Amino acid sequence: MKSSTSQPLSLTDFGISPERGFLPSDPCETLLDCPTLNHLGHEMPKLLSARQVRQFIDEQPALLPSIPSNWREDECRAALRMLSFAGHAYVWETLGQPAVKLPSQLARPWSEIAQKLGRPPVLSYASYALDNWRRLDGTKPIQLDNIVLLQNFLGGLDEEWFVVVHIQIEQQAGPGLAGLVRAINAASEGNDDEVLLGLQALASAQTAMRDTLLRMKERCDPYVYYTRVRPYIHGWKNSLSLPDGLIYEKVEAYAQQPQQFRGETGAQSTIVPCLDAGLGIHHAPDPLTVYLQEMREYMPPRHRAFLQALESQTDSSGRARLSSYVHDRRQSHSELWSAYGVCVGLLAQFREIHIGYADSYINRQHQTSTTNPTAVGTGGTPFMTYLQKHLDETKQTIGA
Repeated sequence: MKSSTSQPLSLTDFGISPERGFLPSDPCETLLDCPTLNHLGHEMPKLLSARQVRQFIDEQPALLPSIPSNWREDECRAALRMLSFAGHAYVWETLGQPAVKLPSQLARPWSEIAQKLGRPPVLSYASYALDNWRRLDGTKPIQLDNIVLLQNFLGGLDEEWFVVVHIQIEQQAGPGLAGLVRAINAASEGNDDEVLLGLQALASAQTAMRDTLLRMKERCDPYVYYTRVRPYIHGWKNSLSLPDGLIYEKVEAYAQQPQQFRGETGAQSTIVPCLDAGLGIHHAPDPLTVYLQEMREYMPPRHRAFLQALESQTDSSGRARLSSYVHDRRQSHSELWSAYGVCVGLLAQFREIHIGYADSYINRQHQTSTTNPTAVGTGGTPFMTYLQKHLDETKQTIGA
């Protein structure tokens, strides 16, 4: 049973913004004194199209000779973004014939930067989405018509749209996380009015997130996604193509032994786990809950810490504080219970839309395509049955 805590939550303690959520300040676009790495990032789509990524990297004495001691965190995150794209392009450049070994000029800086940032040396959601955008007009907000990617694999509309939709959702989650924290803190203080306002703010944000997710098919075609976007984000754990994993040349900690890491996946976003934790939605153990627990290792450490802090917000009986609070007032404060139900219902809608996309973008494509023949998620796990179970458990929270 989790221990009770009355310590007020604060987004800023975890580097989270009430305006943009888990997104950082506008990411660093290029790195000073790193011409080779900058060039590789800029030319990636052309080199990958020509199948010249491996050759280019193999011919470099160093991609990043050393990591400057005075680099800020945003510079380290930019370097990790570039190296992660380079690593996956190197491995998956020739589909069906993955590289089984990374050369040291790529493996060593990638591992060093990843360790510095508290994440594995593999393309994770943080590098693929959170740290991979810029505003076309810096005076305008983060929104779909004003954000583009800093780094692509092949490029093109479908790849671009797939990621910027996620980035927009991350931004929209910011006010929702602020509302969730407001409601939890108010529940600790017994302030019904503040709990209600927090839940209403969360619901407003969730509505915007849902509406953005519904736009995915506008510019991202399932066939193009499956055959031209998805192959490059796979990892090397539970991989049919790399059953033993990947060797990181001359990385001392790995001693020339192949390493296994999960591929990039939206399951590495901290939003939905935070909503589950804050709203008190429980998922009975299954293979997906085990997998989702593992996905925390791929989150930025402060985001992971925030999720753990949310999970620690329990009452004296060990129940999630917010859900316990509104359940106890179900009869006496129907408006509070209704607002809570709206938030849970919107999370269920979000999950339901996601299941539909998992079916059309992966499951159905797997049945009709011979390329990338796997019906598992990019993280390397079967998904459809357990996604439905988690949706059902979300609805059961309010008896829906």
